[in-house]
Amino acid sequence: MLTAIGSPLAMAVASAEAVRTDLKLAVSRTAAGLIKSWRGQGERSQILRFVQPSLIGLIDGTISTLAPIFAAAFLVGSHGALLVGLAASLGAAISMGLSEALSDDGELSGRGNSLVRGTLTGMATFVGGTFHALPFLISDTQTALKVAYVVVGIELITIAWVRRRFLQVPLHRSLIQVTMGGFVVAGLGALIGHA
Repeated sequence: MLTAIGSPLAMAVASAEAVRTDLKLAVSRTAAGLIKSWRGQGERSQILRFVQPSLIGLIDGTISTLAPIFAAAFLVGSHGALLVGLAASLGAAISMGLSEALSDDGELSGRGNSLVRGTLTGMATFVGGTFHALPFLISDTQTALKVAYVVVGIELITIAWVRRRFLQVPLHRSLIQVTMGGFVVAGLGALIGHA
């Protein structure tokens, strides 16, 4: 009987390994293709096709997930904030990726392949929303909140730097803009979390 079970199990393991290998190869080819495409573009095209979709995702992921994460932290603690943060990040990544990919096919605007832009936006949204959720792996909520505040600060400074580097927005103006947006959304989360 064990050999009857072992054979399908061995096939499933081999099949899973093959899928994992194929996935690694696909990701590697996609990354190589994106890098090659990036290098083949002029600076304006790089901004339109790569930087701008990534920046939109990073800003949205960082700011839009602050309220649910902080509200959950104050209401139910670290574990709940972590799960809400991951769920909000995944949901926002899918939504933003689809929005970017479906809003413009790139032909009319010259903004490049919609699938690439959607993928970049979705990935950046997930990264932006996930980093400040990770401190809630710390079980003590007050400590996790303090670490999350620092992480959010680093995220906002990074966004301001990218805006300065690629969009020539003065750093002080960009810091004020993104910090104010972050404070408003985080403040809403804290208010709701203390309701």
